[in-house]
Amino acid sequence: MRKGKKYVESAKLIDKSKLYEPAEAFDLVIQTSKAKFDETVELHIKLGVDSRHADQQVRGAVVLPHGTGKTVRVLVFAKGDNVKIAEEAGADYVGGEELVAKIQNENWFEFDVVVATPDMMGVVGRIGRVLGPKGLMPNPKAGTVTPDVAKAVADIKAGKIEYRLDKTNIIHCPIGKKSFGVEKLTENFDTVMAAVVKAKPSAAKGQYLRSVSVASTMGPGVKINTARLA
Repeated sequence: MRKGKKYVESAKLIDKSKLYEPAEAFDLVIQTSKAKFDETVELHIKLGVDSRHADQQVRGAVVLPHGTGKTVRVLVFAKGDNVKIAEEAGADYVGGEELVAKIQNENWFEFDVVVATPDMMGVVGRIGRVLGPKGLMPNPKAGTVTPDVAKAVADIKAGKIEYRLDKTNIIHCPIGKKSFGVEKLTENFDTVMAAVVKAKPSAAKGQYLRSVSVASTMGPGVKINTARLA
């Protein structure tokens, strides 16, 4: 794939053979972010586990101290008193069967995160095949299947993100915007890394953190020194 002129110029600032300290890495990410919009800064963590094994899954959620810089649209599946509670907490959409039908019949996906109360999972399960591949299926580990919908919605709106391994044993997640600056990005990064290290499966053998890199949406990746993190 041919890289654009700006990308090539930016890449020259980065020493590919070097592992940078986080603050230094974010300084470079900001310098090399040349797009006209406020680029998202993404974190990529390659782990020494095998995601094909259930006992080596790494998955969870964490509230970033400075949020993601993105407005997140939350859909809540609830009934009874929880409908009003979810609405008051700031959920963008709240409902039950009618929302399942809307997703099934209209291919409607105007939301970023789905939360469900446990008593609604039977209903939500009917659209598992469409929510699952999009990473939208509510999950107790991520705190999106919960009786406390008010807390779930408040946490998500405050900047809660979910992290999970993909098939290549890499976690990809947003940790803020270029405009956050080095300090806020570093604090968000430290929060995610602490959670991922804590989530290390007991079945994982050998080196757990294989590689960690950060990049802006359109910019080149910068590798981070993981020695102090493991």
